[in-house]
Amino acid sequence: MTEGSTERGINLALHATVADWDAVRAGAVSFASITVTENTNWLDHGAGKQIEAAQQAGIRTGIRHYARPGAPHDQAELCVRAGRGLGVFGPGSLAPTLEVEAEGVDDRFVRAWIKTVRQTAGIERVVVYADYGLWLRRLHPEKWADREVVLWVARHNDIPGRPGWFHPRLALHEHSSVPPMPGVAGPIGMDALVYPFTLADLLL
Repeated sequence: MTEGSTERGINLALHATVADWDAVRAGAVSFASITVTENTNWLDHGAGKQIEAAQQAGIRTGIRHYARPGAPHDQAELCVRAGRGLGVFGPGSLAPTLEVEAEGVDDRFVRAWIKTVRQTAGIERVVVYADYGLWLRRLHPEKWADREVVLWVARHNDIPGRPGWFHPRLALHEHSSVPPMPGVAGPIGMDALVYPFTLADLLL
């Protein structure tokens, strides 16, 4: 892969759905991250159908956990239980993602969540997603981002793969929201890899 080309993906927020994953794949989307869990007790029971359909369309798929302040260990364990049930912790799946947005989710939370997911799921690679402003002001990845942690920045500048913010572990850029298209409901982010990372760097 060269600096001028990058693979594309999407991420689904809470309750977002895609009706035609084959059409999404035909649009050059190769990976998808689907929000399945939130806090310590919320689970989207309909996400399994989305994940199965995405996988059948040939899209590398993984789950997301929307973090709330407090109880990072319990939140991580909920995410792992859901991931095991959905079969997304096997080789070739997109690594699980922690979405940091809510107030009160800080570096200590992120470090504890990563540690628990690794110990409970028996995996190493994880992804941490946050808005551009949070990377600048709240999060300090040098405290917890080792070589198996992948960073994901949301900055809607419509320049895929060039967010205007750099970190050695930054591999993903949410550059815009999904344009209107048939079969898509709810907030869906459009994503691109950041050079020199490849899709293999995101997979378990």
